[in-house]
Amino acid sequence: MRALLALDFLFPVERLVKMKIATAAPALEAFRPKERGIIERYRTPQQVQNFLRALPYNWERQRETLRTFRGVVKHWKAHCLEAALVAATVLEQHGYPPLLLDLESQDKLDHVLFLFRRRGRWGTVARSRDFGLHGRKPVFRTIRQLVMSYVDPYVDGSGRVVGYGVGDLRTIVRGHWRLSPGDMWEVERALIRMPHRALQSSDRRYEFMRRQFRAFRERHPTGPVNFYAGQSSWM
Repeated sequence: MRALLALDFLFPVERLVKMKIATAAPALEAFRPKERGIIERYRTPQQVQNFLRALPYNWERQRETLRTFRGVVKHWKAHCLEAALVAATVLEQHGYPPLLLDLESQDKLDHVLFLFRRRGRWGTVARSRDFGLHGRKPVFRTIRQLVMSYVDPYVDGSGRVVGYGVGDLRTIVRGHWRLSPGDMWEVERALIRMPHRALQSSDRRYEFMRRQFRAFRERHPTGPVNFYAGQSSWM
C-alpha cells in the first residue's frame, strides 16, 4: 500500500492547491469550436455524466491511450481515466476544482472518477465498462461514504476496493492535461505516486458479493450486472 496521509487528507480542497502552485484554467478562447460547444452545452455534473454515458467506450483495441479532453473530442471515445479528464476540463470552466478520485483495487485495476462537492456533499462523474461504477449524486457527507458506495459494484472475479486517494490536477500534474494532443501518461504516474488511504471492508460481505456476481453471470453471461442496492444515489 502506498504511503497514507496522516490527517483527513483531503479537505478543505484549498489544502491541495497550497501544496504546489496551481496551474490556472485556460481561457475559453484556448478551446477549439467543437470543444467550446461541449463546454457551453454541458454545464453541470449531471449533464457531463449524461454526455460521457452516451460517448462510446474506448476499448483501446489498437493500443493503450491516455487522451486529454482534446484527444477525446477528436477520437470521440473515452475510457475511465480519459472520461475523468474530460469531466475535470469541462466542469473546471464552470467553477469546479479539477479533482480526481482514484479507487485502488486489489487486482491493480484502479478506477478513476471526477470528484466534486455541491452544497457540502460529495459526488462523482465517471465512465466505466461496469454498470455500477459510473457517477454518484452529491449526497455523501464524506468521501469515505462515497467510496463505500462503490465497494459492492466493484466486486467481480478479482476486483475489490482496498484504498482511495484524491488529487488536484492543478497541483499533481505539470503537463498539459487539458489540451495536449498526445497521451498524458504523466497523469497516470501522478495518480500512482499520490498518497492513498486504506479502506477496510467486510470480508464476509466481499465473499457474499462475489458469489452473487458469479451466480448472476452464470444466468446472464452478457449484459450489465444490475442487482446492486443503493442505486437511488447513482447519477
